[in-house]
Amino acid sequence: MEIQHNYRGGSLNKVWLKRYPADVPAEISADRYTSLVDLFEQAAKRYADQPAFLNMGQKMSYRQLEEKSRAFAAYLQHQLGLKAGDRVALMMPNLLQYPVALFGVLRAGMVVVNVNPLYTPRELKHQLNDSGASAIVIVSNFAHTLEKVVAETAVRHVILTRMGDQLAPIKATLVNFVVKYVKKLVPKYHLPGAISFRQVLEVGATLNYQRPTVSNDDLAFLQYTGGTTGVAKGAMLTHRNMQANLEQTRATYGKVLRDGKEFVVTALPLYHIFALTVNGLLFLELGGQNLLITNPRDIPGFVKELGKVPFTAITGVNTLFNALLNDEQFNKLDFSTLRLSAGGGMAVQKVVAERWEKLTGHYLLEGYGLTECSPLVSVNPYDISCHTGSIGLPVPSTDVRILDDAGNEVPPGEPGELCISGPQVMLGYWQHPEATAEVLKNGWLHSGDIVTVDQEGFIRIVDRKKDMILVSGFNVYPNEIEDVLMQHPKVREAAAIGVPSDLSGEAVKVCIVKKEASLTKEEVLDHCRRQLTGYKVPKIIEFRDELPKTNVGKILRRELRDEAKPGAN
Repeated sequence: MEIQHNYRGGSLNKVWLKRYPADVPAEISADRYTSLVDLFEQAAKRYADQPAFLNMGQKMSYRQLEEKSRAFAAYLQHQLGLKAGDRVALMMPNLLQYPVALFGVLRAGMVVVNVNPLYTPRELKHQLNDSGASAIVIVSNFAHTLEKVVAETAVRHVILTRMGDQLAPIKATLVNFVVKYVKKLVPKYHLPGAISFRQVLEVGATLNYQRPTVSNDDLAFLQYTGGTTGVAKGAMLTHRNMQANLEQTRATYGKVLRDGKEFVVTALPLYHIFALTVNGLLFLELGGQNLLITNPRDIPGFVKELGKVPFTAITGVNTLFNALLNDEQFNKLDFSTLRLSAGGGMAVQKVVAERWEKLTGHYLLEGYGLTECSPLVSVNPYDISCHTGSIGLPVPSTDVRILDDAGNEVPPGEPGELCISGPQVMLGYWQHPEATAEVLKNGWLHSGDIVTVDQEGFIRIVDRKKDMILVSGFNVYPNEIEDVLMQHPKVREAAAIGVPSDLSGEAVKVCIVKKEASLTKEEVLDHCRRQLTGYKVPKIIEFRDELPKTNVGKILRRELRDEAKPGAN
């Protein structure tokens, strides 16, 4: 199929439309609702008596979520005296408290600042100061981190909750006791003046919530970049950005998902943009039920929860799917109700996708996104018949260009930087105009990802610019090395990085977690030599018990590179 080299303005869209199922529209409306508040209120009314969220065996209906979030919003307005546009930080894993606080903040016309609970004091201080958050909702497990920096921030109000606080009374007492005294997961802290989450809801329920005027142009989230590179920056995402991406996702998978009947598994934290948009907002608008997994790293506990519910959809990153596939009990689950499996956040490796399809009978549909795009940019069509190894086709109302270092568009099959235009693209970085100017140019977001596009319009990630390894003038892409390594039956996880070399500028180093203890370096080299050109074959092989990851499971190549620097140890 012939396509023009100009990826702007719809020339490639015609190709996408031919390749997508006929029911996927070319364009979406980013203004079907007047704001996320309007979207929430309509969903809560439409599905009032249906379960919205499930966590640790406790269900919360749409009606209960509406009542609790309204009380939370009223408390922010009247007791704390916060105004529309003020920033409120949320620092908690997947608990029932999260959607209550999330929609409470939005319904008060304020801006949500999602915070990774595993942040160090330095990282937390930076994000609170950069965002100018005046209040924070935090789980007691991480209160000791906040204690160390809160006095050096603009935070005036601390709302404190415990893990079990939204469970039934007896279970809440038991969970809170076990978390604090048995598992000892709550280090000592001192936060005088902190308000309890329970008290906020009790008092808020007696107050008169005043619905502010909120439009799609208003800021909804300061969603900080994953922190895998440099200083974290807050992507300014409006109500329209988020609603547009929700509509784009729904348009793409509309025939797979059914209103009021879906049961989605949310193992990725809702504070992460992928889960926030797809699991949190899309499935709420659909009237779906959301199973919140608080600790997805506890694979046995996670699998036990999965065995209790007839889940229809699951999202995750490659490392999560890989961990599940390696669990014996997961392999015994009933997948007869499963309709949609979606992977993102990092490349889905072929061996993982093939094992997933073989076990569940469903393809692991890979997509691509980034925080700055709310996040979805492209996905594989729902009627795909095999793992394509690509990140699919751009979602409706999204244009892309593939540019070389000189800013020229490249022909199909040639690598270049992926640039994106669409209603889901952020306004810019909060109070970082120079950083904004580096990525937003003439209406196009420069992603920093190197991709190719084939003759049918399918996009394939080659790698991040920063991760590319230069060996004697040849580009080596870590994803390719890692995909080859993962095909070895004795390899559980793998990461490839570039390290300094006097001979070749950089050399390929791989860090491997064994699946079988008998794996040797010689076996790894033999395997790589059979499948890789000489300059791509690893020069250094290191076996590890685990690889460093972000809280959502993305492997931190940067951390591995930092460790490999001369004098690092």
